[in-house]
Amino acid sequence: MFRLTVIYDNKANQDFTASWGFAVLVETNHETILFDTGWDGGLLLRNMRKLNIDPADIRKLVISHQHWDHIGGLPEILQANPRLEVYVPASFSENLKKEIEKRATLIEIKEPIKISRGIRSTGELGDKVKEQALVLDTGNGCYVLTGCAHPGLAAILDTATRCGKVKGVLGGLHDNSEFERLRGMELIAAGHCTSHREKIKETFPETFVEIKVGLKLDLR
Repeated sequence: MFRLTVIYDNKANQDFTASWGFAVLVETNHETILFDTGWDGGLLLRNMRKLNIDPADIRKLVISHQHWDHIGGLPEILQANPRLEVYVPASFSENLKKEIEKRATLIEIKEPIKISRGIRSTGELGDKVKEQALVLDTGNGCYVLTGCAHPGLAAILDTATRCGKVKGVLGGLHDNSEFERLRGMELIAAGHCTSHREKIKETFPETFVEIKVGLKLDLR
């Protein structure tokens, strides 16, 4: 089982603060992983405190792509936890990778790779914007966690299906309109940069979940 907690998003539940960007905590029986950091590190840490999340408990940080609204909280999270392993696409700027290496263990991602038990990176996908997504394998199907899905749903899902049947997608879907690729999924949790949110909700009302800060999902 995976427990996902949204820490940073454009929308927020009561008692939390929304801001442009995305970050989600992935908890397993083995370790805790942070996926992206939003853009405001101070806000990221405040939302974590409200959710009773201790940055020191996080073992690994995975960054989907090098856009400001996904990497802005890096300095604060690395300051709060200097023992992190940080997984970034290999195409990240050399200067940024050097700065991360000063404070953490840097792992560059190019090809699909295991991040943790039941969690794999799709590897670096896309042309104009290089991005990695995570594939969460429950043993009973897989869920895909995206930052913005810049490479397109087709490219991400085609890679993810190598790990098994994809049961759901969570995260930012940008301006993707490949709605047929979502048909048959048990969960479609869309947030952050998703341009066609209302269309997706209208097309898949029974499986759609709107992402907001404070949202918790248990994936089995």
